[in-house]
Amino acid sequence: NDRFADYLQKHNDCFCGCLGRRDISSLEDVSKFTSSGSQRRMNKYNWNSKNSEMKSKKKWVLIPGVFLGFLLISTWMLMARNESQYVNNDSGFQVSELLGESVSEGFALAVKPVAFNFPEDHGPHPNFRNEWWYYTGNLEDSTGRSFGYQFTLFRNALSPVQFENSSNWRTNQIYMGHFALTDVEENRFFFSERFSRENAHLAGAMTVPFRVWLEDWEVTGDAGKTKFPQQIKAQTEDVVLSLELSSSKPLVLQGNQGHSQKGSRPGNASYYYSFTRMQTHGTLKIGDREFNVHGSSWMDREWNTSALEKGQKGWDWFALQLSDGREIMLYQIRRDNGKADLTSKGVIINESGHSIKLEWKDLDLKILSSWTSPETGIRYPSGWKLNIPSENLDLEIKPLIENQELRTSVNYWEGAVEVQSLQNDISLNGKGYVELTGYTRTN
Repeated sequence: NDRFADYLQKHNDCFCGCLGRRDISSLEDVSKFTSSGSQRRMNKYNWNSKNSEMKSKKKWVLIPGVFLGFLLISTWMLMARNESQYVNNDSGFQVSELLGESVSEGFALAVKPVAFNFPEDHGPHPNFRNEWWYYTGNLEDSTGRSFGYQFTLFRNALSPVQFENSSNWRTNQIYMGHFALTDVEENRFFFSERFSRENAHLAGAMTVPFRVWLEDWEVTGDAGKTKFPQQIKAQTEDVVLSLELSSSKPLVLQGNQGHSQKGSRPGNASYYYSFTRMQTHGTLKIGDREFNVHGSSWMDREWNTSALEKGQKGWDWFALQLSDGREIMLYQIRRDNGKADLTSKGVIINESGHSIKLEWKDLDLKILSSWTSPETGIRYPSGWKLNIPSENLDLEIKPLIENQELRTSVNYWEGAVEVQSLQNDISLNGKGYVELTGYTRTN
Protein backbone atom coordinates (compact mmCIF):
# COMPACT_ATOMS: atom_id res chain seq x y z
CA ASN A 1 0.00 0.00 0.00
CA ASP A 2 2.93 2.35 0.63
CA ARG A 3 4.20 1.59 -2.86
CA PHE A 4 0.71 2.17 -4.26
CA ALA A 5 0.52 5.61 -2.60
CA ASP A 6 4.03 6.44 -3.81
CA TYR A 7 3.05 5.41 -7.35
CA LEU A 8 0.03 7.70 -7.32
CA GLN A 9 2.16 10.61 -6.15
CA LYS A 10 4.84 9.83 -8.73
CA HIS A 11 2.31 9.74 -11.54
CA ASN A 12 0.61 13.04 -10.84
CA ASP A 13 -2.24 11.87 -8.63
CA CYS A 14 -3.13 14.18 -5.74
CA PHE A 15 -5.32 13.21 -2.82
CA CYS A 16 -4.89 16.33 -0.70
CA GLY A 17 -8.21 18.05 -1.22
CA CYS A 18 -8.02 17.91 -4.99
CA LEU A 19 -9.69 15.88 -7.67
CA GLY A 20 -6.77 13.49 -7.60
CA ARG A 21 -7.23 12.20 -11.09
CA ARG A 22 -5.02 11.22 -13.94
CA ASP A 23 -6.84 10.93 -17.23
CA ILE A 24 -4.78 9.17 -19.86
CA SER A 25 -6.24 8.77 -23.32
CA SER A 26 -4.16 7.00 -25.92
CA LEU A 27 -4.51 5.68 -29.43
CA GLU A 28 -3.00 2.30 -30.21
CA ASP A 29 -0.37 3.90 -32.48
CA VAL A 30 0.62 6.68 -30.08
CA SER A 31 3.48 6.12 -27.65
CA LYS A 32 3.06 9.18 -25.46
CA PHE A 33 0.35 9.70 -22.90
CA THR A 34 -1.25 13.10 -22.81
CA SER A 35 -3.26 14.87 -20.18
CA SER A 36 -4.69 18.30 -20.76
CA GLY A 37 -4.62 21.06 -18.19
CA SER A 38 -8.39 20.89 -17.74
CA GLN A 39 -8.10 17.19 -16.97
CA ARG A 40 -5.63 17.96 -14.19
CA ARG A 41 -7.75 20.60 -12.55
CA MET A 42 -7.51 20.83 -8.78
CA ASN A 43 -10.60 22.21 -7.14
CA LYS A 44 -10.72 25.95 -7.56
CA TYR A 45 -6.96 26.51 -7.38
CA ASN A 46 -5.20 27.67 -10.53
CA TRP A 47 -1.67 26.37 -10.38
CA ASN A 48 -0.67 28.42 -13.40
CA SER A 49 -1.52 31.72 -11.78
CA LYS A 50 1.19 34.27 -11.21
CA ASN A 51 3.13 34.24 -7.98
CA SER A 52 1.76 37.65 -7.14
CA GLU A 53 -1.76 36.22 -7.04
CA MET A 54 -0.67 33.71 -4.43
CA LYS A 55 0.69 36.34 -2.05
CA SER A 56 -1.55 37.84 0.56
CA LYS A 57 -1.96 41.58 0.70
CA LYS A 58 -2.53 41.34 4.41
CA LYS A 59 0.29 41.73 6.92
CA TRP A 60 -0.80 38.75 9.00
CA VAL A 61 -1.29 35.12 8.12
CA LEU A 62 -3.32 32.59 10.05
CA ILE A 63 -1.53 29.39 11.03
CA PRO A 64 -4.06 27.19 9.17
CA GLY A 65 -3.48 29.26 6.07
CA VAL A 66 0.27 28.75 6.30
CA PHE A 67 -0.20 25.02 6.75
CA LEU A 68 -2.58 24.75 3.80
CA GLY A 69 -0.24 26.83 1.66
CA PHE A 70 2.64 24.52 2.54
CA LEU A 71 0.59 21.51 1.48
CA LEU A 72 -0.44 23.12 -1.79
CA ILE A 73 3.08 24.24 -2.70
CA SER A 74 4.57 20.88 -1.75
CA THR A 75 1.99 19.08 -3.86
CA TRP A 76 2.67 21.37 -6.81
CA MET A 77 6.40 20.74 -6.55
CA LEU A 78 5.84 16.99 -6.53
CA MET A 79 3.52 17.20 -9.52
CA ALA A 80 5.30 19.80 -11.64
CA ARG A 81 6.38 18.17 -14.89
CA ASN A 82 5.45 18.24 -18.54
CA GLU A 83 2.68 15.66 -18.68
CA SER A 84 2.50 15.73 -22.46
CA GLN A 85 6.07 14.40 -22.61
CA TYR A 86 5.47 11.57 -20.16
CA VAL A 87 6.09 8.13 -21.62
CA ASN A 88 5.06 5.06 -19.66
CA ASN A 89 8.32 3.15 -19.85
CA ASP A 90 8.06 1.71 -16.36
CA SER A 91 6.48 -1.68 -15.91
CA GLY A 92 3.92 -0.45 -13.37
CA PHE A 93 2.48 -2.91 -10.90
CA GLN A 94 1.95 -6.62 -11.30
CA VAL A 95 -1.43 -8.06 -10.36
CA SER A 96 0.39 -10.48 -8.06
CA GLU A 97 1.42 -7.45 -5.98
CA LEU A 98 -1.97 -5.77 -5.89
CA LEU A 99 -3.98 -8.95 -5.24
CA GLY A 100 -1.38 -10.84 -3.22
CA GLU A 101 -1.67 -12.03 0.36
CA SER A 102 1.06 -9.80 1.84
CA VAL A 103 -1.41 -7.23 3.23
CA SER A 104 -4.46 -8.85 4.79
CA GLU A 105 -4.34 -8.27 8.54
CA GLY A 106 -7.45 -6.49 9.76
CA PHE A 107 -9.40 -6.99 6.53
CA ALA A 108 -12.20 -9.49 6.00
CA LEU A 109 -11.30 -12.62 4.03
CA ALA A 110 -13.30 -14.70 1.57
CA VAL A 111 -12.80 -17.96 3.47
CA LYS A 112 -16.03 -19.83 2.67
CA PRO A 113 -19.32 -19.56 0.81
CA VAL A 114 -21.80 -17.09 2.29
CA ALA A 115 -25.39 -16.21 1.54
CA PHE A 116 -25.56 -13.30 -0.88
CA ASN A 117 -27.96 -10.52 -0.01
CA PHE A 118 -29.33 -8.43 -2.88
CA PRO A 119 -29.56 -5.61 -3.58
CA GLU A 120 -27.03 -4.87 -0.79
CA ASP A 121 -24.28 -6.95 -2.39
CA HIS A 122 -24.45 -4.88 -5.57
CA GLY A 123 -22.97 -2.09 -3.43
CA PRO A 124 -19.58 -1.68 -1.72
CA HIS A 125 -17.91 -4.01 0.80
CA PRO A 126 -15.39 -1.71 2.55
CA ASN A 127 -14.28 -4.40 5.03
CA PHE A 128 -12.53 -6.14 2.11
CA ARG A 129 -9.39 -4.65 0.58
CA ASN A 130 -10.27 -4.90 -3.13
CA GLU A 131 -13.45 -4.66 -5.15
CA TRP A 132 -14.52 -3.98 -8.71
CA TRP A 133 -17.54 -3.38 -10.90
CA TYR A 134 -16.54 -4.63 -14.32
CA TYR A 135 -18.29 -4.31 -17.70
CA THR A 136 -17.32 -5.40 -21.20
CA GLY A 137 -19.35 -5.56 -24.36
CA ASN A 138 -19.43 -5.88 -28.12
CA LEU A 139 -21.49 -3.27 -29.95
CA GLU A 140 -22.36 -2.34 -33.51
CA ASP A 141 -24.17 0.44 -35.30
CA SER A 142 -26.96 0.13 -37.89
CA THR A 143 -24.42 -0.52 -40.68
CA GLY A 144 -22.73 -3.34 -38.78
CA ARG A 145 -19.64 -1.37 -37.79
CA SER A 146 -18.18 -3.10 -34.73
CA PHE A 147 -16.90 -1.71 -31.44
CA GLY A 148 -15.82 -3.19 -28.13
CA TYR A 149 -15.77 -1.48 -24.76
CA GLN A 150 -14.43 -2.05 -21.27
CA PHE A 151 -15.52 0.00 -18.27
CA THR A 152 -14.25 -0.90 -14.79
CA LEU A 153 -14.39 0.91 -11.48
CA PHE A 154 -12.12 -0.38 -8.72
CA ARG A 155 -12.16 0.30 -4.98
CA ASN A 156 -9.03 -0.22 -2.88
CA ALA A 157 -8.77 0.22 0.88
CA LEU A 158 -5.38 1.50 2.03
CA SER A 159 -6.05 0.28 5.59
CA PRO A 160 -8.72 -1.76 7.40
CA VAL A 161 -9.63 1.20 9.62
CA GLN A 162 -13.16 2.49 8.99
CA PHE A 163 -13.31 6.25 9.57
CA GLU A 164 -16.39 8.07 10.70
CA ASN A 165 -17.61 10.55 8.13
CA SER A 166 -16.60 13.50 10.27
CA SER A 167 -14.57 15.12 7.50
CA ASN A 168 -14.63 15.21 3.71
CA TRP A 169 -10.82 15.04 3.83
CA ARG A 170 -10.57 11.81 5.76
CA THR A 171 -10.81 8.48 3.94
CA ASN A 172 -8.87 5.27 3.48
CA GLN A 173 -10.61 4.37 0.20
CA ILE A 174 -9.08 4.95 -3.22
CA TYR A 175 -11.04 4.53 -6.46
CA MET A 176 -9.51 3.76 -9.84
CA GLY A 177 -11.22 3.60 -13.22
CA HIS A 178 -10.29 2.04 -16.56
CA PHE A 179 -12.19 2.87 -19.74
CA ALA A 180 -11.25 1.45 -23.13
CA LEU A 181 -12.81 1.40 -26.57
CA THR A 182 -11.97 -0.73 -29.61
CA ASP A 183 -12.85 0.70 -33.04
CA VAL A 184 -12.53 -2.38 -35.24
CA GLU A 185 -13.04 -0.74 -38.64
CA GLU A 186 -10.36 1.89 -38.04
CA ASN A 187 -8.06 -0.51 -36.12
CA ARG A 188 -7.91 1.95 -33.23
CA PHE A 189 -7.80 1.41 -29.48
CA PHE A 190 -8.46 4.10 -26.90
CA PHE A 191 -7.87 3.73 -23.18
CA SER A 192 -7.94 5.94 -20.14
CA GLU A 193 -7.23 5.65 -16.40
CA ARG A 194 -8.30 7.73 -13.41
CA PHE A 195 -7.74 7.77 -9.66
CA SER A 196 -9.47 9.59 -6.83
CA ARG A 197 -9.88 9.38 -3.10
CA GLU A 198 -13.38 8.62 -1.87
CA ASN A 199 -15.57 11.69 -1.52
CA ALA A 200 -19.19 12.45 -2.32
CA HIS A 201 -18.10 14.84 -5.07
CA LEU A 202 -15.20 12.74 -6.35
CA ALA A 203 -15.68 8.97 -6.09
CA GLY A 204 -17.64 6.37 -4.20
CA ALA A 205 -20.22 3.60 -4.26
CA MET A 206 -23.70 3.16 -2.81
CA THR A 207 -26.51 0.62 -2.99
CA VAL A 208 -29.74 2.62 -2.76
CA PRO A 209 -29.95 4.08 -5.25
CA PHE A 210 -27.28 1.96 -6.92
CA ARG A 211 -24.40 4.14 -8.05
CA VAL A 212 -20.64 3.79 -8.45
CA TRP A 213 -18.80 6.86 -9.64
CA LEU A 214 -15.42 8.39 -10.33
CA GLU A 215 -16.10 12.03 -11.16
CA ASP A 216 -18.17 11.96 -14.39
CA TRP A 217 -17.56 8.27 -14.98
CA GLU A 218 -20.42 6.37 -13.40
CA VAL A 219 -22.72 3.40 -13.45
CA THR A 220 -26.21 3.76 -12.01
CA GLY A 221 -29.23 1.50 -11.89
CA ASP A 222 -32.22 0.05 -10.13
CA ALA A 223 -30.74 -2.75 -8.01
CA GLY A 224 -34.17 -3.77 -6.78
CA LYS A 225 -35.37 -5.01 -10.17
CA THR A 226 -34.76 -8.57 -11.36
CA LYS A 227 -33.13 -7.60 -14.65
CA PHE A 228 -31.07 -4.93 -12.85
CA PRO A 229 -31.29 -2.17 -15.51
CA GLN A 230 -28.14 -0.06 -15.46
CA GLN A 231 -26.70 2.98 -17.18
CA ILE A 232 -23.03 3.56 -17.96
CA LYS A 233 -21.61 6.99 -18.70
CA ALA A 234 -17.95 7.68 -19.42
CA GLN A 235 -16.04 10.19 -21.45
CA THR A 236 -12.54 11.31 -22.33
CA GLU A 237 -11.28 13.91 -24.78
CA ASP A 238 -11.60 11.37 -27.59
CA VAL A 239 -14.54 9.13 -26.67
CA VAL A 240 -17.98 9.59 -25.09
CA LEU A 241 -20.03 6.51 -24.15
CA SER A 242 -23.62 6.39 -22.87
CA LEU A 243 -25.24 2.95 -22.57
CA GLU A 244 -28.30 1.29 -21.07
CA LEU A 245 -28.00 -2.35 -19.99
CA SER A 246 -30.62 -4.90 -18.94
CA SER A 247 -29.91 -8.51 -18.03
CA SER A 248 -31.35 -11.23 -20.26
CA LYS A 249 -30.56 -13.96 -17.71
CA PRO A 250 -30.45 -14.33 -13.93
CA LEU A 251 -27.15 -13.57 -12.23
CA VAL A 252 -24.62 -16.39 -11.96
CA LEU A 253 -22.84 -17.20 -8.69
CA GLN A 254 -19.35 -18.19 -9.79
CA GLY A 255 -17.26 -20.90 -8.14
CA ASN A 256 -18.82 -22.59 -5.14
CA GLN A 257 -22.05 -20.66 -4.54
CA GLY A 258 -20.25 -17.40 -5.32
CA HIS A 259 -17.01 -18.27 -3.48
CA SER A 260 -14.23 -18.38 -6.09
CA GLN A 261 -11.01 -19.96 -4.79
CA LYS A 262 -7.91 -18.53 -6.48
CA GLY A 263 -5.16 -19.99 -4.27
CA SER A 264 -4.47 -23.06 -2.15
CA ARG A 265 -4.76 -21.32 1.22
CA PRO A 266 -8.04 -20.31 2.87
CA GLY A 267 -8.91 -16.69 2.18
CA ASN A 268 -7.04 -16.50 -1.13
CA ALA A 269 -10.37 -16.24 -2.89
CA SER A 270 -13.06 -13.77 -3.88
CA TYR A 271 -16.82 -13.45 -3.76
CA TYR A 272 -17.82 -13.40 -7.40
CA TYR A 273 -21.03 -13.18 -9.43
CA SER A 274 -21.82 -12.23 -13.01
CA PHE A 275 -24.52 -11.07 -15.35
CA THR A 276 -23.36 -12.96 -18.44
CA ARG A 277 -25.64 -11.48 -21.11
CA MET A 278 -27.04 -7.96 -20.88
CA GLN A 279 -28.94 -6.35 -23.73
CA THR A 280 -27.26 -3.05 -24.47
CA HIS A 281 -28.04 0.06 -26.47
CA GLY A 282 -27.00 3.69 -26.44
CA THR A 283 -24.69 6.18 -28.11
CA LEU A 284 -20.97 6.29 -28.77
CA LYS A 285 -19.05 9.33 -29.90
CA ILE A 286 -15.53 9.23 -31.30
CA GLY A 287 -14.20 12.68 -32.02
CA ASP A 288 -16.99 14.55 -33.78
CA ARG A 289 -18.78 11.44 -35.06
CA GLU A 290 -21.66 9.88 -33.12
CA PHE A 291 -22.98 6.33 -33.47
CA ASN A 292 -26.21 4.75 -32.25
CA VAL A 293 -25.10 1.34 -31.04
CA HIS A 294 -26.59 -1.89 -29.74
CA GLY A 295 -25.19 -5.23 -28.65
CA SER A 296 -24.50 -7.37 -25.63
CA SER A 297 -22.53 -6.76 -22.42
CA TRP A 298 -21.12 -8.81 -19.56
CA MET A 299 -20.93 -7.64 -15.93
CA ASP A 300 -18.58 -9.13 -13.33
CA ARG A 301 -18.60 -8.31 -9.62
CA GLU A 302 -15.82 -9.39 -7.27
CA TRP A 303 -14.53 -8.42 -3.86
CA ASN A 304 -11.65 -9.89 -1.90
CA THR A 305 -8.67 -9.13 0.30
CA SER A 306 -6.14 -11.58 -1.12
CA ALA A 307 -6.46 -13.77 -4.17
CA LEU A 308 -3.12 -14.65 -5.70
CA GLU A 309 -0.31 -16.26 -3.72
CA LYS A 310 3.40 -16.94 -4.16
CA GLY A 311 4.09 -18.75 -7.40
CA GLN A 312 1.01 -17.38 -9.17
CA LYS A 313 1.86 -14.79 -11.81
CA GLY A 314 -1.41 -13.69 -13.38
CA TRP A 315 -4.42 -14.98 -15.27
CA ASP A 316 -6.03 -15.44 -18.68
CA TRP A 317 -9.76 -14.72 -18.40
CA PHE A 318 -12.33 -15.47 -21.10
CA ALA A 319 -15.95 -14.26 -21.26
CA LEU A 320 -17.60 -15.59 -24.41
CA GLN A 321 -21.18 -15.18 -25.65
CA LEU A 322 -22.16 -17.78 -28.24
CA SER A 323 -24.80 -17.43 -30.94
CA ASP A 324 -26.77 -20.40 -29.59
CA GLY A 325 -27.52 -18.55 -26.34
CA ARG A 326 -24.77 -20.09 -24.21
CA GLU A 327 -21.97 -18.25 -22.40
CA ILE A 328 -18.55 -19.51 -21.38
CA MET A 329 -16.42 -18.11 -18.57
CA LEU A 330 -12.90 -19.47 -18.08
CA TYR A 331 -9.99 -18.29 -16.01
CA GLN A 332 -6.54 -19.82 -16.18
CA ILE A 333 -4.38 -18.73 -13.26
CA ARG A 334 -0.80 -19.04 -14.48
CA ARG A 335 2.06 -20.12 -12.30
CA ASP A 336 5.61 -18.78 -12.64
CA ASN A 337 6.45 -21.70 -14.92
CA GLY A 338 3.60 -20.76 -17.27
CA LYS A 339 1.42 -23.75 -16.43
CA ALA A 340 -2.17 -23.55 -15.26
CA ASP A 341 -2.72 -23.57 -11.50
CA LEU A 342 -4.99 -26.25 -10.08
CA THR A 343 -7.49 -23.54 -9.10
CA SER A 344 -8.13 -22.65 -12.77
CA LYS A 345 -11.78 -23.24 -13.61
CA GLY A 346 -14.66 -22.42 -15.88
CA VAL A 347 -18.41 -22.49 -16.29
CA ILE A 348 -20.91 -22.78 -19.11
CA ILE A 349 -24.27 -21.07 -18.77
CA ASN A 350 -26.95 -22.65 -20.96
CA GLU A 351 -29.82 -20.88 -22.68
CA SER A 352 -32.07 -21.06 -19.61
CA GLY A 353 -29.39 -19.72 -17.27
CA HIS A 354 -28.32 -23.01 -15.68
CA SER A 355 -24.61 -23.25 -14.82
CA ILE A 356 -22.41 -26.23 -15.73
CA LYS A 357 -19.15 -26.22 -13.77
CA LEU A 358 -15.87 -27.01 -15.52
CA GLU A 359 -12.59 -28.16 -14.00
CA TRP A 360 -9.47 -27.33 -16.00
CA LYS A 361 -9.04 -31.03 -16.87
CA ASP A 362 -12.43 -30.88 -18.61
CA LEU A 363 -11.12 -28.60 -21.36
CA ASP A 364 -8.13 -28.00 -23.59
CA LEU A 365 -6.91 -24.45 -24.30
CA LYS A 366 -4.08 -23.99 -26.79
CA ILE A 367 -2.34 -20.78 -27.89
CA LEU A 368 -2.34 -20.38 -31.68
CA SER A 369 -0.36 -17.16 -32.07
CA SER A 370 1.14 -14.25 -30.15
CA TRP A 371 1.56 -10.48 -30.40
CA THR A 372 4.37 -8.31 -29.00
CA SER A 373 3.54 -4.79 -27.87
CA PRO A 374 5.68 -2.18 -29.64
CA GLU A 375 5.29 0.05 -26.57
CA THR A 376 6.14 -2.25 -23.68
CA GLY A 377 7.84 -5.17 -25.39
CA ILE A 378 5.45 -7.54 -23.63
CA ARG A 379 4.48 -10.64 -25.59
CA TYR A 380 0.86 -11.73 -25.25
CA PRO A 381 -1.07 -14.72 -26.61
CA SER A 382 -3.18 -13.58 -29.56
CA GLY A 383 -5.36 -16.47 -30.65
CA TRP A 384 -6.58 -19.67 -29.03
CA LYS A 385 -8.19 -23.02 -29.73
CA LEU A 386 -10.68 -24.09 -27.06
CA ASN A 387 -12.01 -27.63 -26.90
CA ILE A 388 -14.66 -28.75 -24.38
CA PRO A 389 -15.56 -32.36 -25.29
CA SER A 390 -18.42 -32.70 -22.80
CA GLU A 391 -20.24 -29.83 -24.51
CA ASN A 392 -19.22 -30.76 -28.07
CA LEU A 393 -17.43 -27.45 -28.45
CA ASP A 394 -14.35 -26.91 -30.60
CA LEU A 395 -13.77 -23.18 -30.97
CA GLU A 396 -11.25 -20.73 -32.35
CA ILE A 397 -10.93 -17.39 -30.52
CA LYS A 398 -9.31 -14.43 -32.27
CA PRO A 399 -8.84 -10.76 -31.25
CA LEU A 400 -10.82 -8.29 -33.35
CA ILE A 401 -7.64 -6.21 -33.48
CA GLU A 402 -4.23 -7.13 -32.08
CA ASN A 403 -3.31 -4.02 -30.12
CA GLN A 404 -5.71 -3.81 -27.19
CA GLU A 405 -3.07 -3.30 -24.50
CA LEU A 406 -3.82 -0.94 -21.62
CA ARG A 407 -0.59 0.74 -20.54
CA THR A 408 -1.79 1.97 -17.20
CA SER A 409 -0.62 1.52 -13.61
CA VAL A 410 -0.88 -2.19 -14.45
CA ASN A 411 0.10 -3.15 -17.99
CA TYR A 412 -2.33 -5.73 -19.35
CA TRP A 413 -4.14 -6.77 -22.51
CA GLU A 414 -7.92 -6.72 -22.55
CA GLY A 415 -9.85 -6.77 -25.75
CA ALA A 416 -12.78 -7.76 -27.89
CA VAL A 417 -12.61 -11.16 -29.57
CA GLU A 418 -14.60 -13.20 -32.07
CA VAL A 419 -15.46 -16.88 -31.75
CA GLN A 420 -15.92 -19.40 -34.57
CA SER A 421 -16.71 -23.11 -34.44
CA LEU A 422 -14.05 -25.38 -36.00
CA GLN A 423 -16.65 -28.08 -36.66
CA ASN A 424 -17.88 -27.89 -40.25
CA ASP A 425 -21.24 -29.44 -39.44
CA ILE A 426 -22.03 -26.93 -36.67
CA SER A 427 -22.99 -23.34 -37.41
CA LEU A 428 -21.83 -21.53 -34.28
CA ASN A 429 -20.07 -18.26 -33.66
CA GLY A 430 -19.90 -15.58 -31.02
CA LYS A 431 -18.09 -12.66 -29.49
CA GLY A 432 -16.58 -11.88 -26.16
CA TYR A 433 -13.70 -10.42 -24.19
CA VAL A 434 -10.34 -11.75 -23.06
CA GLU A 435 -8.14 -10.34 -20.28
CA LEU A 436 -4.44 -11.22 -20.00
CA THR A 437 -2.58 -10.11 -16.87
CA GLY A 438 0.84 -10.77 -15.35
CA TYR A 439 2.72 -10.91 -18.65
CA THR A 440 6.14 -9.24 -18.76
CA ARG A 441 9.01 -8.78 -21.18
CA THR A 442 10.51 -12.00 -19.82
CA ASN A 443 7.45 -14.31 -19.85
